Amino acid sequence: MRTYDLTPLYRSAIGFDRLAQLAEHAAANNGNSGYPPYNIELLGENRYRITMAVAGFSMDELEISSEGEKLLVKGNKAESQTERKYLYQGIAERGFERTFQLADYVTVLGASLENGLLNIDLVREIPEALKPRKIEITSSRLLDSQS
Repeated sequence: MRTYDLTPLYRSAIGFDRLAQLAEHAAANNGNSGYPPYNIELLGENRYRITMAVAGFSMDELEISSEGEKLLVKGNKAESQTERKYLYQGIAERGFERTFQLADYVTVLGASLENGLLNIDLVREIPEALKPRKIEITSSRLLDSQS
């Protein structure tokens, strides 16, 4: 496994230490396998959608929870009542647990299950106080006369 030295980022970027920690964590995280497959789409400037292929799972067998900056999607396959004899089994029927790290101010709008695809809609809502604002430049004479 390849490791990356993020020391230059710490030296030149102020306040991005958390971002570097996330990058290190993502590089070291082997827990999330490729099952179930998923897409992450950018729908607009601050809108996202995670689409997961969850064929064979019903709504009752899926659970989505969001705590802080983590989104957890679990699938618990119920035990089959009938015994099946497969000649070939290509559709995985195992449970899964997938965690997504959400950026600051990203929240879950909702989720839907359609045609074996679980869609989770997300939005980033930056508080007004944190949005960029223009600072007006005035002359020092104007500021001195107001004091």
